Amino acid sequence: MENFVTVAVFNYQHETLIIKNLLEQEGIAYFFENETIVGIDPFATIAYGGIKLKVHQNDEEAVKEILKKLNEDDHLKIV
Repeated sequence: MENFVTVAVFNYQHETLIIKNLLEQEGIAYFFENETIVGIDPFATIAYGGIKLKVHQNDEEAVKEILKKLNEDDHLKIV
């Protein structure tokens, strides 16, 4: 996992589900550091610094754009 950088940090495992799907659709390699331990013990997120989304440095800008678009779009609003 050399040359992988942290692009985002999440506190809860459910926050990663949509992002996983979007990254897989784009064919971007990724992994979530601390995902398993936080899934088992949600309070561990504080101790481990959250669930860290790691991507290859060549994909960093593309992933940041995906995250930005996800935050700007309102199609996931709860009515």
